[in-house]
Amino acid sequence: MGRVLLARHGNTFGPGDTPVWVGAKEDLPLVESGEAQARALGEALAEKGLTPARLICGPLKRTRRAAEIVAELTGFAGSIEIDTRLTEIDYGSWGGKTNDEIVAEFGQDTLDCWDKRHTRPDGVDWSPPDEELKANALAALADAAKTDGLAVVITSNGILRYMHAALDGYDDNAKVKTGHVCGARFDGGTGTRICWNEAPNAAVIGRYFS
Repeated sequence: MGRVLLARHGNTFGPGDTPVWVGAKEDLPLVESGEAQARALGEALAEKGLTPARLICGPLKRTRRAAEIVAELTGFAGSIEIDTRLTEIDYGSWGGKTNDEIVAEFGQDTLDCWDKRHTRPDGVDWSPPDEELKANALAALADAAKTDGLAVVITSNGILRYMHAALDGYDDNAKVKTGHVCGARFDGGTGTRICWNEAPNAAVIGRYFS
């Protein structure tokens, strides 16, 4: 039975910035508060005496930097693995737009389809295709779960929603806040959620991953 700690990278917008949709083509770095969120995860793992056996992340700056901070704080001595299956969705013509701009162009129900119901809206120019994202999410999870010890996977909001669905199907709690963590357990080829969208503190890490 393998357990995987999943984390969403931290903030890419600071005070005074206007948040916009950030996908695969918007390769933003972590801002100061985003780096602090990564430190919170690394410090929580270190407090519980947990060094990842594997540290895996997507190729974008925001996920790579979060992984580097966790590695430093936990004494991880291996190589950080870059898994392209963890690349955030390319949101196409939604990328770089605010929610208000998306509503004006595509309608409130189209935004709500993803933001509240966690399903891909019809007709959007996002990529990769839906089925590829689902398959990649499950395969990346299953590969991480083969680790002898704790695997830590750092990715993005959209990919985590597909992982949520791949484990136990969508529900209203699919969204993960920046810097928050989730957990998956695999028994053979079957994966289930053990926690979702939790703040990365020592109590949570100890409860689910020690």
